[in-house]
Amino acid sequence: MKSNRLIIKLGALSLSTLLLTGCAMQNNNAQTPDNNTGMSKTQTGALIGGLLGAVVGATTKGDNKAKRVIIGGAIGAAVGGGIGYSMEQQAKDIADELNTNVDNNPNAALNPDNDLIVSNTDKYVKIMLRDEMVFKTNSSIPTQSAANKISKISNVLKQYPDTIVQVVGFTDSRGSYEYNQKLSEERASNVGNTLHNTGIQNQIFSKGCSFNKPLVPNNSNENMALNRRVEVYLYPNQQSIIDACSSY
Repeated sequence: MKSNRLIIKLGALSLSTLLLTGCAMQNNNAQTPDNNTGMSKTQTGALIGGLLGAVVGATTKGDNKAKRVIIGGAIGAAVGGGIGYSMEQQAKDIADELNTNVDNNPNAALNPDNDLIVSNTDKYVKIMLRDEMVFKTNSSIPTQSAANKISKISNVLKQYPDTIVQVVGFTDSRGSYEYNQKLSEERASNVGNTLHNTGIQNQIFSKGCSFNKPLVPNNSNENMALNRRVEVYLYPNQQSIIDACSSY
């Protein structure tokens, strides 16, 4: 019976946390529905965080297990919901600054008319920039137009100095792997340096992926143009960082 009561309390806590987080964040107009659940990433993060926190509370030594479950669930929900909210809000702020919208459609990057895409998950914000928009042919130096867009990104990052920035370069498959590795590293590094030179305090690092992780097969000029890109990832913490050359 005690176990059943504990489960009921846990369920009530998670539901209450989810509803409260949803109400609070909707008031800030920062909710983006999750395509699979109908909930925002913030709500999903709060629910998952609440459940994990409750489990930790239940398995921690102490006299009052029910109290530990409630406290653990509340802390977990706050952390999970907070991270989700931060990523959604940063994505919205970046999109607003760049005069575009947040687009989490996985097929958006396959549209050649989309030379700049802002998207987010519960772990990071991603800004995709087409190479032809950022660099001149055979150059790894950002154009003045690209530098202006990068400056707009930095305007937002000044509000989020703890956000970790990762700049990643991708090429098409023409030429050797080694040549493209060097080119992708140079382009990522130069975009990262352009960001750094705006005076932001964020930790910034860059990475080249050569022609790894193509969006589409490199079997036509049109497809190759889609694969040549720079992606800027914004992370809330070290634990959220992914290997951008092999994962999404």
